[in-house]
Amino acid sequence: MSVDDTVNLLEVIEAKADINSIIITSQLPVSQWYEYLNNKTAADAMLDRVVHSHRIELEGESMRKLMSKINWFKKTIRTLVA
Repeated sequence: MSVDDTVNLLEVIEAKADINSIIITSQLPVSQWYEYLNNKTAADAMLDRVVHSHRIELEGESMRKLMSKINWFKKTIRTLVA
């Protein structure tokens, strides 16, 4: 992420953190945010504002991948039955 994008994201989080709820979704683990954001100070500031929140980390295979396998299985069964 560019430095400008990181600063812009920080500004949005700062503006909203005290008055509204913020939902952040990411496939990037929080432990890798510092490297991705390319600005340690901004990353610290963002994490300070969202660290006191609820965090849900999902594990396992993605639903898209799972549904792809299920659909492939259904098509195979239909072909075999037909």
